Amino acid sequence: MAERARATADGSTDAGPGAEADGPLARGLAVMQAVAEADGALRLADLARSTGLARSAVDRLAATLTHQGQLRMVDRGLSAAPRLMEFGNAYLRAAGLPDSVQSHLESLARALDESVSLIAPDGCDMRIVARAMPPDRVIPLGFRVGDLLPADRCAAGAVLAGAWDDEQRLAWREHRAADPLDAGYPALPPRFARPGQEDPEAGFATWTAEAAEQGWALDDQIAAPGLVALSVPVRVPGGDGGDGGPPYAVSVLAHTSRLSAQALREHALARLTRAAQDMGDALGADRTAAGDLPPSPYTDAKTELGPLFLQALARGLAVLTALGGTRGGLTLNEAARAAGLSYPSTRRNLLTLMHLGYAEQRGRRYLPTPRTLGLGYAQLSGLGLADVAHPHLAELAARVHESVSVAVLDGAEVRYLARSATRQVTSVSIQPGARLPAHATSMGRVLLADLEHPDQERLLASLPPRPLTPFTRTSPTELGRAVTQAGRDGYALVEQELEVGLRSMAVPVRDLRGKAVAAVNLALHAGPETPEQSRERLLPHLLATARAIEADVASVFAFGPVRME
Repeated sequence: MAERARATADGSTDAGPGAEADGPLARGLAVMQAVAEADGALRLADLARSTGLARSAVDRLAATLTHQGQLRMVDRGLSAAPRLMEFGNAYLRAAGLPDSVQSHLESLARALDESVSLIAPDGCDMRIVARAMPPDRVIPLGFRVGDLLPADRCAAGAVLAGAWDDEQRLAWREHRAADPLDAGYPALPPRFARPGQEDPEAGFATWTAEAAEQGWALDDQIAAPGLVALSVPVRVPGGDGGDGGPPYAVSVLAHTSRLSAQALREHALARLTRAAQDMGDALGADRTAAGDLPPSPYTDAKTELGPLFLQALARGLAVLTALGGTRGGLTLNEAARAAGLSYPSTRRNLLTLMHLGYAEQRGRRYLPTPRTLGLGYAQLSGLGLADVAHPHLAELAARVHESVSVAVLDGAEVRYLARSATRQVTSVSIQPGARLPAHATSMGRVLLADLEHPDQERLLASLPPRPLTPFTRTSPTELGRAVTQAGRDGYALVEQELEVGLRSMAVPVRDLRGKAVAAVNLALHAGPETPEQSRERLLPHLLATARAIEADVASVFAFGPVRME
C-alpha cells in the first residue's frame, strides 16, 4: 500500500499532516474517476450529485480538466479524453513495465497460445497492469490494462494477498461487505454464490494459504463461468512490494472450451514459472534510470480561464505526471524541478497523492501507483486512430466550415479513416473506408514525403499515376518535386488534380517517434479565393488540429504502434 506520510527536509517521509484530502486535487481526481466510470457522457448536474460536490465546484473542475485535455465536453456532458491516460502512462514508465515486461508477456502468450496478464495490488484489489494476447486469435479473451478485479475472485489475488497485513485484511472485509455483488468491478459479471462456500472469507483464506504453500493459485471459474486462470508470483530481486510480498503476479487465462483448470495447470505452470523469473530479473536489473528530466507538464491558464481555472488542481496533476518522467520515480527535489513547481507545493501535492493512493514512496523516491490506471485507462486504451481524430476533425470543420478528413497510406493509395463534413452545397462527399490514389491527393503527398526515396518510387510504380483531370501531375519528375516540396514545407496543397473544382490541403500527423502515421486534410471548392488565400486562411487551423491529434496519439499509443482503425 502507498504510504500516508509527511515529507521531511531530506526528502524522506514520516506520518504527519500536510495532505489535502478534500482540496482541489482530491476533488479533481474524484471527478475524473466518476467520468471515466460513467456509461457515456456525464452531465454536470449528475456529476455534482454523484460526487457530492457543489455545482459551482464541478463547473470549475470541469473547466480546468477540459482545458488540459483530460476530459472533453460532449453533448453538454463530460467524457474521458485520451490525455487522461497520461497518469496511467506515468505509472507504467516509472515502473519500467513496457521495457522490462511486455516482450516476455508476448513471448509467453505465443508459447501458451492463451491470454496472459501482469497484475499488481491496488489497495485490497488487484489491477491489470500489462497484458498480451496470442496472435491471430479471432475472438480475444482477457482483461484490459487498467481493469480492476476483486482479490478473492482472481488467482492473482490468492497469490498476492498472502502478504497482507491486518489493515489490508480489514479493508478487504469492509469493502466486501459494502459491495457484496461486486458492482464496482465492471470487468466481471456480478458475484454469484458458489455451492458449498458458506463463508467467503474463510474460503479466500484457505485459497491464499494454499497458494503460499504451492507457489501458484488456480482459479476454476471463480472470476466468471467458463473462465479458468493460473497465477504465479513475480518476485523482483531487492524490490518486493511495500508490504514485503511479491509486487506482481503473472496469470494465464483460458476458456473451459479449450482447457479445464487442471489441464491449464499442466499446460502452463512450468512456462509461467520461468517467465515470472525472467520478468522479475528484468524488473530488478535496472530499477532507476538516470537522465534529463522531461519538460514540465504544468501550464498556467489563469489569464485565459480566469476564476474558472483551478491552479492547485493543475499543479497537483503536473506532479503526478512528472513522477513518470524516469524509471524508478523521482526524489522530492527532482519532482519539483520536473513539475516546474516550488519545493513546498510539490511536497504538499505528493502528500495528497499518497494519501489518496495515487503515489507511493520507495526510499527517497516517489512513484505513481497502479491506481492511476483506474482513471479511464481500460476504456481509452481500446481507441483507434479514427476514434482519437474524430473529435478534433469535428471541431475544425465547425470552425472553418469545410470538410475535414484523416487518412493513412495503404500501398499507393490513401485510405480514409475518419471524416467530418460540412452541410454546404459544395461540400465534398467521401466516406471512411474510401480509397484514392496517393499521387493526386494532398494527404498522399505528405505521407509519401515521409518515406525514403526508393520506397516512394516503389509505391508509385505499383499503381502508375494516371491523369484524373487535365491538371493531374503524372510525370515522375513533377511528382517527385511535388512530394519533396511537401516534405520541405510540412504541408501539401493540391489544386484540381483529383477532381475538377476540388482543392485540398493536408499536413502529416506524427507519432512519438516522429513518423508520419496519418494525414489530416481540408477539402474545399476551388474558388472564389486563390490557393494562396486558402493556405493563409486555413493552414494555421490545420496545423493546430494535427498537433492536437498528435498529443492524443502520444497518450493512447505511448507504448505500441498506432492502430490504423
